[in-house]
Amino acid sequence: MLNELNHVIDYIEDHLTDEISLEKISEYAGVSDFHFRKIFFYLSGLTLNEYIKNRKLSEASMDLLNGEKVTDVALKYGYQSMDGFTRAFKKWSGFLPSDVIKKGISKSFPKLSFIITVKGGITMEFRIEDKPAFNLVGVSKRVPMQFEGVNNEIVKLAQSITDEQKEEMHSLQNIEPYEIVNASYEADANFLKEEGYLTHLIGVLTTENQVSDLLEKVPVKAYTWAIFPNEGPFPYTLQDTMAKIYSEWLLSSDYEVINAPAFSFTKMDKNKKDFAYSEVWIPVHKR
Repeated sequence: MLNELNHVIDYIEDHLTDEISLEKISEYAGVSDFHFRKIFFYLSGLTLNEYIKNRKLSEASMDLLNGEKVTDVALKYGYQSMDGFTRAFKKWSGFLPSDVIKKGISKSFPKLSFIITVKGGITMEFRIEDKPAFNLVGVSKRVPMQFEGVNNEIVKLAQSITDEQKEEMHSLQNIEPYEIVNASYEADANFLKEEGYLTHLIGVLTTENQVSDLLEKVPVKAYTWAIFPNEGPFPYTLQDTMAKIYSEWLLSSDYEVINAPAFSFTKMDKNKKDFAYSEVWIPVHKR
């Protein structure tokens, strides 16, 4: 996967003055668009769109510094109007395109290159399981994406669950893991920047189809699941495991993540404050 990432970076460099199709990039990488975007963000800290925009504006800045006209540079990098280019350039650099020409000031954003860094030989425990189709059943809410710390909107969702809802969930639960799970799906396109929303469901897994109006039912197809057990301070250990799945495990594995609900469950340690055992379940398929 690392070679594919660097090939894509080279492809982007060769097409900075073209209209770059994100779908074509994923095809070039040989993986799904969903998988590639996730891997790219967790490794670079940038969305693919943001990286391409930054590289285009960086090259535009160099062209302006070399004496090219603002109008020509704007058209060269795909902007349909001078106003649009000027706004984007000022937001990115903090100054106007004309300042580059008049004052000789500039800003750059270098091309990325991905390399492997071995960090102390730490291994990730995981197992692979095939699971038949099931339903996620519970209460759900659109919540803001948050990679670190406690998401207060999810806390509010958990607090809103009534005794009647809990009783029905308990009666429907009939497939492993026999735990209350937290599932995430239907993320906004820009969720990787923590600027979007996704649907978060607190509930159970069941093969039953008859569900009352008190609960939401989300069908999940039969998939292969990569399961990552983890234990430590909550929620840091769980969130760190999620990050490592996308930035480390998927890079070295033969699996690709599927655009379907992923879920986790957590069992708090009664003897240790803020300490928990968790499992993260990610739907995958062999590449």
